[in-house]
Amino acid sequence: MITVNLYYKGINGSALDFAKEMESSGIADAIRAEEGNLRYEYFQPLDDPETILLIDSWTDQAAIDAHHASPMMKQLAALRERYDLHMTVERFVSDTYTADEKFIRH
Repeated sequence: MITVNLYYKGINGSALDFAKEMESSGIADAIRAEEGNLRYEYFQPLDDPETILLIDSWTDQAAIDAHHASPMMKQLAALRERYDLHMTVERFVSDTYTADEKFIRH
């Protein structure tokens, strides 16, 4: 699994407005329905109201590549531009390390 954390930074609530429009327009649901998508969720840091975090997980790089080639990317890019958002990205690849399991309360 590959997880990409995208931090959308705006001003005057634009990042939150962007996330709300992604949800209300159906674009987020369409992305969730794409083959290989495992997670597509927006969050807001408690200490930074001008940032929205998107956690976006995919089965593999081929699924991400197909997503990037989809028509939705043009819609997404247009919304990012309209809300004048700037982004930073973190990328993680899952492993099978289980030693941390003893610290997890299920």
